[in-house]
Amino acid sequence: MKMVNVLLLSLGVVLLAFIPAPAQQFEEDIIQTSAGPLKITFLGHGTLYLTFKNLVIHVDPVSRYADFSQLPRADIILVTHEHGDHLDKGAISKIQKDTTELIYTAKCAEELPGGKVMANGDKLTVKGIHIEAVPAYNIKHMRSPGTPFHPKGVGNGYILTLGDKRVYIAGDTENTPEMKALKDIDIAFLPMNLPYTMTPEMVADAARAFQPKILYPYHYGNTDPQKLVELLKDNPNIEVRIRNMR
Repeated sequence: MKMVNVLLLSLGVVLLAFIPAPAQQFEEDIIQTSAGPLKITFLGHGTLYLTFKNLVIHVDPVSRYADFSQLPRADIILVTHEHGDHLDKGAISKIQKDTTELIYTAKCAEELPGGKVMANGDKLTVKGIHIEAVPAYNIKHMRSPGTPFHPKGVGNGYILTLGDKRVYIAGDTENTPEMKALKDIDIAFLPMNLPYTMTPEMVADAARAFQPKILYPYHYGNTDPQKLVELLKDNPNIEVRIRNMR
């Protein structure tokens, strides 16, 4: 009887080994462009990826939000700045291929050499995708007097041109003059967690200025994103979409 039990237990272990792990479930949106559909997959916080034509573009991949060994490998990886909730060398290693283009800041390059550095204001075309680096920084919120959480000139936001759509992923920033001067933004991801980035009022102020057609609050921590919906309810040209990006 003991031998039978051991055999049954061994058989159970073997069978369990062949049961696939449950697939990760993430929200996705499909947006039509002149060059085909753009799929946005929302992983969490500041972490997402875009699928466009035959390309996969990961943004700020961080391991706590997904098992990156189970996600599509990257053609392009964009990292907005060097903080640990945006730059994760382990996550990057799991989605890199020999042909992956890693785009990031000078501070990121100090921690992870080998990518292409973009400074604020730089423009670059990578695998046919036009990328613009937008300044991302604090004006009001400070780590200590005179020391912002995100100093000017260090971090990037990125504008990607995907067919006829311009997608702005802001990174960690406030409603800066450079942001408010943007033109022709179809889709915007704006951060809304305190004290590091923006209040809902600051996000609404920026959105009223540059008028994105679709606005995703992201990286919003404990902030209630419905406050932004209320603030922009009288702006019918801006569609606020809430996804799980806490």
